Amino acid sequence: MLTSLGIDIIETRRIREALTRWPDMKARLFTARERQYCDQKADPAPHYAARFAAKEATAKAVGRWLRWQEVEVVSGERNRPFLRLHGESARTAGLPEGAQLLLSLSHSREYAVAVVARVTGETAAEGRP
Repeated sequence: MLTSLGIDIIETRRIREALTRWPDMKARLFTARERQYCDQKADPAPHYAARFAAKEATAKAVGRWLRWQEVEVVSGERNRPFLRLHGESARTAGLPEGAQLLLSLSHSREYAVAVVARVTGETAAEGRP
């Protein structure tokens, strides 16, 4: 059963400019695994933007602000993205450590968007990789 939904959209240009202006932003906002994934791309900015949007959408879906480093976008089967919450953010969200939420990411040249659905029951288990 769907219990909440969060969505976020961001201009890729804003993330590209922020990463250029504040190089330490990567380490503050993104996990080592996220940085490794994005930095291997020919143009990392859209991938960072999508992950930024995912973190914002997650906070909206759980109804609370979460720590950047504790909300992680990871790749599952066939590179399907999913969320993993760690530490205090997992407790704040009311989900067990490492819980997965349903996630959809998309990006174009100009925008990145993420949708996060918090589900319970059998639907939640079906959505896990």
